[in-house]
Amino acid sequence: MSCNFIRGGVFRDKRTYIMSGVGIMSAIAAYLVGDTDIFALCQALFTICGIYFVRKSDNKTKGK
Repeated sequence: MSCNFIRGGVFRDKRTYIMSGVGIMSAIAAYLVGDTDIFALCQALFTICGIYFVRKSDNKTKGK
């Protein structure tokens, strides 16, 4: 049981996607609260989406 938890369990291959989702939600929340402006929001969203798409494209070429 603990070995499965250390290796990631059911979220083993989803860590990048979960972190991207959390980053997007935190960027939107920071904008809505007033901590950042629209330019910082866009910059954070583009960066996070870039990480998501790099991870997505990396899986297709892995092992070839």
